[in-house]
Amino acid sequence: MTSPETPRYVLPSATDATVVLRRLARDGWTTREGFALPEAGWDVTGNHLVLFGRVPDLDTVQLVVLAAARGAGVIAIADAGGDIGRALIGDLSRLGPVRRDTDTPAAAPETGTVDQLAPEQRALLDRLANGETIAAAAAAEFMSLRTANRRIAEARKLLGVRSTREAVMAYLETRD
Repeated sequence: MTSPETPRYVLPSATDATVVLRRLARDGWTTREGFALPEAGWDVTGNHLVLFGRVPDLDTVQLVVLAAARGAGVIAIADAGGDIGRALIGDLSRLGPVRRDTDTPAAAPETGTVDQLAPEQRALLDRLANGETIAAAAAAEFMSLRTANRRIAEARKLLGVRSTREAVMAYLETRD
């Protein structure tokens, strides 16, 4: 499994990629062009390896996602608005956050408080804390599953956590 600081970028140009690659190299990452990894050893997280290159087709998307799943950092050059870029971002997002600009990630995200949650977010988190599934909580709150998932994602972001479980725990710890 990859660590939270493993870099995952989808950038529009080689120039943008070069900026990020230089910064990562200064930070001790080993950079290598291409997305194929050697067969030996599945988990390469500890190697501090970043693979980079253009992503012209869906076969390359699969290589990028596999490399990221194995713990390598990836810097993919692709049009985020095109079919290939959207597929790549969608698949990489399942593994963790994907950056689409050259800015350095913030050291710690600014977090909000439970008081800043919308009433429907609170209601969903209450139901999840009581053991309901997201689907059951959505139905009980008269909203679609998609809307419930969006509200919970917004709550996670506001609370500065990565998982729904962490959001529920943060909510329970700080609510009245």
